[in-house]
Amino acid sequence: MNAVITFEDFKKVDLRIGTIIEAKDFPEARHPAYKLMIDFGDLGVKKSSAQITSLYTKEALINRQVVAVINFPKKQIGKFMSECLVLGAVHGKDVILLKNEVKVKNGTPVS
Repeated sequence: MNAVITFEDFKKVDLRIGTIIEAKDFPEARHPAYKLMIDFGDLGVKKSSAQITSLYTKEALINRQVVAVINFPKKQIGKFMSECLVLGAVHGKDVILLKNEVKVKNGTPVS
């Protein structure tokens, strides 16, 4: 059973739109992943490790807008410090990235 949270709890999660500006292999990761650099506009560029290699090539990710949580604590993954969590729908071992239908300004809040 999923835990019930209040709307006040949900408002604490900072969801934003960002554009992937760099995607590199992450061979040191325990599970296949990419190292991503994501531009969040006035909020800056943040790094993320994403296990999305089964459905996406590095080339296809460049300039793609994604939804990410930007206010989780940083997480050390091997020698890489992940600064945000890119969101996707999990289907077995595949992760399907969430995306906006229309391009918006980087850093736009999601609610």
